[in-house]
Amino acid sequence: MKPTLLILAAGLGTRYGGLKQIDPIGPNGEIIIDYSIYDAINAGFGKLVFVIRHYFESAFKEKIGNKFDNLVETAYAYQELDACVDPVRDPTEKVSNGVDGFEPPKDRDKPWGTGHAILVARDVIHEPFAVINADDYYGPSSFQIMAHFLATKDLSCATQHQLTGEDRFSPNEMYSPEIRSQLVLGNDYAMVGYTLRDTLSECGPVCRGVCQCDEQMFLRTVVERRKVENTATGVHYFEDDGTECFLTGNEIVSMNMWGFQPSIFHHLKVHFRRFLEKRSDERNSELFIPTVVDELVEKEKATVRVLRTNDKWFGVTYRRDAATAARCIRQLIDQGLYPENLWEQS
Repeated sequence: MKPTLLILAAGLGTRYGGLKQIDPIGPNGEIIIDYSIYDAINAGFGKLVFVIRHYFESAFKEKIGNKFDNLVETAYAYQELDACVDPVRDPTEKVSNGVDGFEPPKDRDKPWGTGHAILVARDVIHEPFAVINADDYYGPSSFQIMAHFLATKDLSCATQHQLTGEDRFSPNEMYSPEIRSQLVLGNDYAMVGYTLRDTLSECGPVCRGVCQCDEQMFLRTVVERRKVENTATGVHYFEDDGTECFLTGNEIVSMNMWGFQPSIFHHLKVHFRRFLEKRSDERNSELFIPTVVDELVEKEKATVRVLRTNDKWFGVTYRRDAATAARCIRQLIDQGLYPENLWEQS
């Protein structure tokens, strides 16, 4: 079974002042998501799932989604504020997939973060899948190594392959008991790791999931750092209390390219319920997927293999980043990595 690509695109409608305002970065009007999908299809992904919002569904399909209908299977999930949330109901009624007895705040429109964005796709994904941001460029090798990893996660044979030492990544590797237990349960995930200094914006501070790994390149911790920026005195970030902290720039970071099995949806539901109980009254609170993964790893409920890539990452965090992204794409086209017209042969 081919893996699925889950594309988090619910923020596109507001981040650039509307879908029509998204700056093209390719010579024929291509945007970043075009290059990611091109790389994913070539790497062997067999299905696309877009996480969007209802209010810009028509515009999204017209500008982006419809072009892929004849190339690959596509589906949609919707990240609305009340998605995966059951309203208060009679306690004698059976509650389904959401969070029991919760009313979404009436003064909030913003959804609940990347963890919530993945959770809303639970009904349309039943196979191993990768997650990416719609406005980030990851590179062809990143999709290839992720597709290769997910191919070993076919639920009908993953356990046998992992426990008999036939894992394609490290054939002679000896797993620790806690790792072996998660391989049996289907809680073995992956993350593509980039070098921090190669992911910073020239236009301002960014958020990054800073990682620590063990000697076998299994993730030990991932901590979301905010206001990360390269300055004259080095790479720094700020804690919530305003404390300035420094990094080397060589750290491995998550750029939200994850590889999951469907078991992640159960974990996300548990964390989402807890998140709403504790933080739903905070106006800008969000459930970040690195926060969920970090706790799963810490409590030995999952393993996450870090897949290193030499691909250049870039994104459009700020509107001014679009010019840099366009230059990078032009260089890749000149190097022969992409055709001049990405979908001309489609």
